[in-house]
Amino acid sequence: MDNEKKYRMICTLSFGDIYGQIIVWLGVIFISLASTLALWSSTRQIYAFATVGIVLVLSLPFLLFAFVTTLLNHIEFIPVEEVESNKGRNRAKLNKIAEAVS
Repeated sequence: MDNEKKYRMICTLSFGDIYGQIIVWLGVIFISLASTLALWSSTRQIYAFATVGIVLVLSLPFLLFAFVTTLLNHIEFIPVEEVESNKGRNRAKLNKIAEAVS
């Protein structure tokens, strides 16, 4: 039991990492809405609704897959000892900066 290490989970995900995915999905939504308007007439309303439904149903799993894989790529597990030693180094740097400023 003494060999077990404790790990800290850190997520480094930022909005910029998923910004492109959101833009692409918004493009897909607008294209599906444009195709709906193109198909909209008194006789083809069901085709218009079916087009929107198919596009949403087919694109949503790809969007979720992209978000989840991006999130998992930005999760890090760091041993607690390493994190604590980094905190000590950061405190020492902050003390040196504070001494230099004052």
